[in-house]
Amino acid sequence: METRKRLGILTSGGDCPGLNAVIRAVVSHATLTYNWEVLGIPYATEGLLKRKSVSINVHGLDLRGMDPLLSTGGTILGSINKGDTEARAEEVIAGYHDLGLDALIAIGGDGSLKILHQLALQGGWNMVAVPKTIDNDVACTERAVGFDTAVNTIVEALQRLTFTAASHDRVMVVEVMGRESGYLALHAGIAGGADVILIPESPYSIEEVCRKISELRDRWGRNFAIVVVAEGAKTSGGKGESRHYTDAQGQVRLRGIGEYVADQIARCSGNQIEARVTVLGHVQRGGMPSAFDRLIATAFGKTAVDLVIGQQFGQMVAWQNGQVVSVPLQEVFTNSPRFIDPKDPLLATARALGTYVGNPIP
Repeated sequence: METRKRLGILTSGGDCPGLNAVIRAVVSHATLTYNWEVLGIPYATEGLLKRKSVSINVHGLDLRGMDPLLSTGGTILGSINKGDTEARAEEVIAGYHDLGLDALIAIGGDGSLKILHQLALQGGWNMVAVPKTIDNDVACTERAVGFDTAVNTIVEALQRLTFTAASHDRVMVVEVMGRESGYLALHAGIAGGADVILIPESPYSIEEVCRKISELRDRWGRNFAIVVVAEGAKTSGGKGESRHYTDAQGQVRLRGIGEYVADQIARCSGNQIEARVTVLGHVQRGGMPSAFDRLIATAFGKTAVDLVIGQQFGQMVAWQNGQVVSVPLQEVFTNSPRFIDPKDPLLATARALGTYVGNPIP
């Protein structure tokens, strides 16, 4: 009998909704269409390092097969976004070959995919990539898996907080993820009706923030406001007020921008405005994937398998102009992370509707 080809799949970096839907599509298409064996690699490079894998197929997880994965958040394969992979690169590379993989589909953000691509080049792996990130900052793709769901999660939070803000005449400052890219804050802020949206790409003035809040009160008689701030937002002087700290695992983290903005709003109002802070944190990563994330996750997974079969390695699937295409990984890394263009139509839309989104960059 002919030996079945063996396809590995892993998820790397921070989790997000839709990862399981990609896995489901890959397993279904690879096994049903091409009769390849699919091996899930637990915890990405850690699984390769320890030579761990699990054989998965359309009937192998439970009585209903892979279908539950379409709507399940997180990743059944586990994921890591820490550790020193480069120090043990040779061992990780050998893991791919020891597991007898003919190809590998890697699902990750630009950081983890870059590391895996370097390993692939060094070790002769046949690899295809699928972009995922709630920040939507992977270059060459208009959407990454997880972004749409995260936006919906933030919008739901904004809707809930608006009722409380209106009931108590408060300013609600909502801190969202986004170290360098403000897509989450901008999209969710517009969809959630925020009065102020602060993003890393468009420096803000706290005086302008206060002016906007005062205008709502003095001109329109509205005594509450919603402020959405990305964790990497910067002042007009180019200063970010998030506090950097190192956690117990040695990872550098950001926190504090929401508290800073709320404190400054209170100060510039002479403590006449009561501002409260909500930090959504990892809530943004959780939950069931939205319909759109399920759609692109499924399309990405299917196309990734087709690229493997066509031996088009070193490519990443991408969403452009409403369809799935493939782009060279090196092009992705050259242009990542992806930032909001100062001429982005959504920035102009927000400003036209009276939302303060920082100061226009000349």
